Formats: sequence, C-alpha cells, structure tokens
Amino acid sequence: MRNLLAIADLERSDIERITDRAEGFAEVGRRDIKKVPTLRGRTIINLFYESSTRTSSSFELAAKRLSADVVTVKAAGSSIDKGESLKDTIATLSAYGPEAIVIRSPHAGAAELVARWSDAAVINAGDGKHEHPSQALLDVYTLRRRLGTLEGKRIWIVGDVLHSRVARSNVLAFGAMGAEVTVCGPPTLIPRGFETALGCRVSYDLAGLGEADVVYALRMQRERMRESFVPSIREYAAQYQIDSRRLGSRQLLMHPGPVNRGIELSPEVIDGPQSLIAEQVESGLVVRMAILYELLAGGRPRAGARVGDPDQLPGPTPIKEPA
Repeated sequence: MRNLLAIADLERSDIERITDRAEGFAEVGRRDIKKVPTLRGRTIINLFYESSTRTSSSFELAAKRLSADVVTVKAAGSSIDKGESLKDTIATLSAYGPEAIVIRSPHAGAAELVARWSDAAVINAGDGKHEHPSQALLDVYTLRRRLGTLEGKRIWIVGDVLHSRVARSNVLAFGAMGAEVTVCGPPTLIPRGFETALGCRVSYDLAGLGEADVVYALRMQRERMRESFVPSIREYAAQYQIDSRRLGSRQLLMHPGPVNRGIELSPEVIDGPQSLIAEQVESGLVVRMAILYELLAGGRPRAGARVGDPDQLPGPTPIKEPA
C-alpha cells in the first residue's frame, strides 16, 4: 500500500490487516513507556487546510508514539494565508524530505494531487465531501472490538449525508466488512443515486431504525451549506435527532465528532452506556499508528535489522470474535 487516499482503494483484507495491527498498538498504549522506535529519524508532515481537533491531534500523537519527527502546518498563520498554492506548498515541504504527508483539505481530490506531486506516502485526512478513510478504519476497529465481526450487522447512518465525507467512507468500509448499511435523512441531504453508487439502502425517516444494531449519527455541517436544506434546525431535530426514545437498549451509538448537542443527538444518549463516541476517539490514535506503520514500515524489518532488534515491532494481534 503506497498511499491511503480512499476506502474505495482498499480490499477487505487491507482493512482487516490495518485494524489487526491497531490492536497490537493498543497493547503498546498500556505500557508505562508508550513509545516505540519504529519510525525513528523519519519525518511526517501534517498539512491541515481545515479546522480539526481529533484527526490532527491523533495523527500527530500517533507519529510521536512511533518516534517520528513531526511538522504540523495549518493554513492559518502560514504562507497559505498569503496565497501560496497547494502545489507550491507541497514543493516547499518536500524539501524537508518527508516520508509521509497527512493532508486535510476542503477540496475533493486534493490528497490525490499531493500524491502526484510528492514522493512521500500521502494520507487523506479528509478532502471536501469526498472521503475520510482513517475515520472509517477507526470506526471499523471500534466495532470489531465491541462486536467481533461486522458480518450481517445492520448499521444505520443518520443525518447530513450530502456533505459528509465520513458517510461515504463508512458506507464503503462497513459494506466491505459484510454489514448491511442504510443511510437516513431528509431527501435534501441525501445525494441522488447514493444507494446505487455505494451499494446501500436509503430511508427518509426513522421508522425502521429499530432494526439497526448500530446507529451512526452525523453532524449537520452548516459550514458547508450555501442554501437552506431543512426548514429549520428545530424541525430537523424533531424528525431526525437520536434520543433515548429512539435508541433501543441493545443498539450501539456512534458519531464522528464534533457533536452538536441537542441537534443530531440528545445529551442523555451522548453520555449514555450505549455510546461508543469516547471509544472512537481512543481508537483513532492506535488506528492512525497502524496506518503510518503500514505505509512506512509495512510490517517488514528494516534492512540489516537483527532478530530481536528493539526497532522491530511484533506482528499484529488479530481482533478475536467473542466466544
């Protein structure tokens, strides 16, 4: 695997390998010293053109846990603010000899362009309304840890599907792992032909929500909206908010964050026992460690490494299905 640009580029075996590798890194996180020297001396650049807390911080911490040198560049306060193009920014950063570039951009296809312009491994940390592959991988990892397998599980993704790169990546990832996926929301917030293009079901109301094993709520991305897609936020919440009346006792709840409390989710379910939101954040670190390892080390010893060399990390610990 040269780059991670889209879930659409991955096979089920790729997803399983990365999430199994993440389980091995979860063990590292339980140690007193939480760093391994696997990527020591390598440079990783985080280039973020959009605001981010979870993705940016977890990629930075993941690289540091692997002992890499990390440079974080954000649009605000950089030459990007002065009008520097993406291509020129990549040319400048490439002078530092990075082995990986993690990029988030408001423009679909930006990560693919960077992969053409740079010899570094490129990781798409979200490009416009296109994809967010590392989020999908951490969501699969979270569910595999809780459920053991996604085979035959019914997952409902509810909310602003139109503007969500998470929805697209997750439909593909969950489907690849054998889940039955339904997307649900107002007709104005579900792209035409979505079910045909991505192989999922579509519902415009929550009448069938009770069949779901997992309910995945999406944020209303008002910053991406240039027109009115719903009559009002209050009416949207009345029709599509997941609250304690709509969430069954056996159902698991997920959300990519940040959460708009009182809009897509009610406060009591966010903090309730069925919520996996905090686990998703925890999963983000180890999955992004696994992604960096997969791209830069590939599970293979470095040239000249000896058996027992401390630079070498043991192979992945597979996620086991519950007995």
